[in-house]
Amino acid sequence: MFSVGDLVVHPMHGAGVIDAIVQERVAGSTQDYYVFKMPVGGLVLKIPTANSQAIGIRAIIRPAEAEALIDAIPGLAVEESANWNKRYRENMVRLKSGDLYEVARVVKGLLFRERRRGLSNGERKMLHTARQILLSELVLAEKRDFAEVEGRVERAMLQPPGPQS
Repeated sequence: MFSVGDLVVHPMHGAGVIDAIVQERVAGSTQDYYVFKMPVGGLVLKIPTANSQAIGIRAIIRPAEAEALIDAIPGLAVEESANWNKRYRENMVRLKSGDLYEVARVVKGLLFRERRRGLSNGERKMLHTARQILLSELVLAEKRDFAEVEGRVERAMLQPPGPQS
């Protein structure tokens, strides 16, 4: 159970803060909801507290873990599948996992693909979403300016990818 003020991550939206815990009556039953607010972009979600673990809501990583992730980005292997449908499905599974290393792998793979061949509209939207998820958590974990974290991550992403393992 999270408390008001806790920094948490939603696997498909990124990092934010529990702004409140409210009770609402929906379809005849009363439930508790976390009011999840993202500082970047201003998104506000109401997440049922009873389902939060199943959804994948978790606490943000610690600053040392954020540093280790940024340091690991140059060595991350990326997906090279030519089949866009297979690549899209695999990337979606990675995003939904909530694992920040997998999210970074999606960002890196799509950035390299964009430079080589360009991206479809679906992959371009996925890249935007994955970047938002990655950067929102790193900014909150490191308590740094968005532009500073974005620059560090972009420089790390420019390193050539390793082969898929």
